[in-house]
Amino acid sequence: MAAATRGQGGDSAVLTLLERVRTAGLKMTPQRMAIVREVAADQSHPSAQELFDRLRPAMPTMSFATVYNTLAALCAAGLGTSLSLAPGSTRFDPNMHPHDHVVCDRCGAVRDVLDPTPARPLPAQQALAKTSPGFTVRVVEQIFRGLCRECSIAPANAGVHPRGDERARSASGPRSSRPPSKRKESQP
Repeated sequence: MAAATRGQGGDSAVLTLLERVRTAGLKMTPQRMAIVREVAADQSHPSAQELFDRLRPAMPTMSFATVYNTLAALCAAGLGTSLSLAPGSTRFDPNMHPHDHVVCDRCGAVRDVLDPTPARPLPAQQALAKTSPGFTVRVVEQIFRGLCRECSIAPANAGVHPRGDERARSASGPRSSRPPSKRKESQP
């Protein structure tokens, strides 16, 4: 999976997210508009650090805090959510429709599964009621882990993606509604 996977209908997604940002009453600075455009056109669920690294050459005065705070504001406005697929960086997902994810164990690529699997069967709900009485389920999500097409055909070689870019390995972790971490995350 490519590091910056552009979505089909990227211009439409960009315009839609920009309009949703305006409707939410968020201030539209040049930096925020650039971040929103990059996020909306990218299906790879980028981290704050990845966005910062991509946008910094065109906006050298933009800080990492600006990227982080913009992602946090989008999450707080209900325009996205953060994904904690630890041990990698927290990633931002602007897709607020119910969906699952696939995660490549070797290169760490994350993609949406647009047709989510059906709700958990009744026995799972009954087990939840026994182990966590009174717990109210907000959402059920699934993460499918394995190897993306590129990684499945390439020999395993110390985490180097077949296309040559080094990526963090990913391990299991829950989806989080928290904003991205405030610290500047280093890329391996």
